Formats: sequence, structure tokens, C-alpha cells
Amino acid sequence: VSGKLLGAHVAHAGFMVFWAGAMILFEVSHFVPEKPLYEQGFICMQHLATLGYGIGPGGEITTTVPYFAVGVIHLISSAVLGFGGIYHSLLGPDTLEESFPFFGYDWRDKNKMTTILGIHLCLLGGGALLLVAKAMYIGGVYDTWAPGGGDVRLITTPTLNPIVIFGYVFRSPFGGDGWVVSVNNMEDLIGGHVWVGVLCILGGIWHIFTKPFAWARRAFVWSGEAYLSYSLAAISLMGLTASLYAWYNNTAYPSELYGPTGPEASQAQTFTFLVRDQRLGANVSSAQGPTGLGKYLMRSPSGEIIFGGETMRFWDLRAPWVEPLRGPNGLDINKIKNDIQPWQERRAAEYMTHAPLGSLNSVGGVATEINSVNYVSPRSWLCCSHFFL
Repeated sequence: VSGKLLGAHVAHAGFMVFWAGAMILFEVSHFVPEKPLYEQGFICMQHLATLGYGIGPGGEITTTVPYFAVGVIHLISSAVLGFGGIYHSLLGPDTLEESFPFFGYDWRDKNKMTTILGIHLCLLGGGALLLVAKAMYIGGVYDTWAPGGGDVRLITTPTLNPIVIFGYVFRSPFGGDGWVVSVNNMEDLIGGHVWVGVLCILGGIWHIFTKPFAWARRAFVWSGEAYLSYSLAAISLMGLTASLYAWYNNTAYPSELYGPTGPEASQAQTFTFLVRDQRLGANVSSAQGPTGLGKYLMRSPSGEIIFGGETMRFWDLRAPWVEPLRGPNGLDINKIKNDIQPWQERRAAEYMTHAPLGSLNSVGGVATEINSVNYVSPRSWLCCSHFFL
């Protein structure tokens, strides 16, 4: 029933494309320019913004025209896919082997199965290289680390050093190491897509032009149900990785668009009170808290100067609004006293009240923060949905 299965796949693609188009149009119709995206319950607009569409310095949405256009294109595409799915499900041939042998297959045909695998890998590699092309040549992408609070820029020198790129893969997933989720600059992120794109295409070509080895023929179960289980296992791995990215990473998922990470909101709170009390005359470099440790600043286990108080547990946070205040040994006292910019204060105050805490039926933010607003962070939505699905 290869023809019927083709119809099911095309119709399924139509459903996915329809959701994407309908959802982005819904978000455009509800968009309020005065509020950050993460306070409006959006999850699609941020993805287009990170690609450099409709976004300006500091993560400000400057126009929604590209989002509207993308939504309309997706809706039209979904109609075409829907008609194709209905045709192949109801009117087209049940099997494709007789009329279109290239598209026909038998689940037990090991060579054909690896050819299909190769085609999929080539398509995935092409998708990764499309992002590379957008970042390097077609207008650039949004970089949250750009000076002054983030901006769209061309990534002209992506990291291609395999030691750097594959070093992420072999890192520990714990603590400050963070496995692949620890990528913290756009050069490494785009360079990783170069490697992924090239390797996927090379792997795809290999699988198209070769037959599976004897050990592979013996090791795998060659049936439709087995292929489905292999696919679900792969998707589960990707889903878990995506949930970690959405929760912890503020480079691929800029905090201006998705809201602060948990550690970021905590550090922002201490930073906000440091700024306030320093203006009121406190000597933040020597003030002690009730435990005898530094009230605003203290030293980490490795000797760096870090924010004090409860947020000490997040001492290894890296975020664009705080990095300019660091020196060779952690936070620089001189910069803390003289170089804090208004945009850093504003951003920290905003993040302080938008911690990604709380469930779908509760008030988001830190429970003890009297200035919190009623919202659920997109990081909570995305992390939980990817984790459980």
C-alpha cells in the first residue's frame, strides 16, 4: 500500500504546515508591540525573529509583514498538500511499484530502505545548509550577543574547527559543561550546522549508493513496524535535546524573545537590587549579608567574583547583559561601580519578574517576587512539550 502511505505522509505534512501557518497568523493578529514576545504566549514568531525577519536592535520587533507573509505561504502550501494527501489516499494507485518504480518499495528490500534513508539524510543536510546560507549571505540572523543588547548580523566566519565543534558533543552533560546545549556564540552554532549539513549529505550519498553490510542486515529488524520504532527512538532523542536547549540555552533561544532562563532570572534579581542599593550609597564590594558572606558580591569555588546571596548557585551563568561587566577574574568591581548601562538595568529588571517558573494553571515567576506578572514562559511551554511528547 505504498500509494496509500504516500497519501498519509502528504496529508500529515499538510496538517503540520497548516498549523504553522495558522499559528503564526494568530500570533500576528494578537501581537502587541509594547510587550515582549515572551509575555504574549507566542511560540512561532520567535523562531522567525531569530532568523533575522522583522527584528531590530535589542530584539525589538520592527514589522510583522514577514510573519504575515510566511503564514499565508504556509496556509496556501497546506491546501496543496491537503489536496495531494486526499488524492493519493482515495483516488491514486494503492501501490506505486507498477507505475512509478522509483517511488515503490518493499519493507523487506534492504537496499531500497537504505536508499530512502540516504534521501532523508540529504534533505536534512540541505535544511541545515539553508540556515548556514541565511546566516552567512542572505541578511544574517539575530545574534543576542551583538554589542549593545543584540542585533541582526551576518555570521561571516563560522567556526569550522572540528576540535571545537565536536568538543561540544563529547562534553559532560552536567554542571557548567552542558554538552551541546552549552553553545554560547553564533559562530559555533552556524559552524555546527555546516558540519551537520555536510556530514548528513555525505552520509546520504553513502546510503544511496551502497548496500547494507552483512552485520547491518543481521542486526536490524527489516519491517515497517521496526522502522517506525527506530524513528520514534530518534525523535525522542531529538525531543529531549530540544527541551534542554529551550530551557537552558540563551544563544539559540535568545532571552529577549523567549524570556530569561531560570538562572538568568535569578542573577537578574540580585543585579537589580545591587544597582538599586549602590545608588542608595551601599558599598557593594564589601557589604555582608546575614550569613557573613557577601551580600551582593562574593567569590565562587574557583575564586571568581560572582553575585552573592541565593543566586550564588547560578554563578556560572553567561548572559549578554552581564558579560560586559566581567573581567579576567569574574565580575569586575570597577565596572560594577562605573560602567553599568541603562539597557542592562532595564533588561535585568524585566527578566527578574519573568522567571520561567510555574505550571500552565498558575502564576508564573518567582513565588516571593511581589512584582511578578501573570504569565507562563515560552521556555516552560517548549521544554515541557518537547520533554513529554
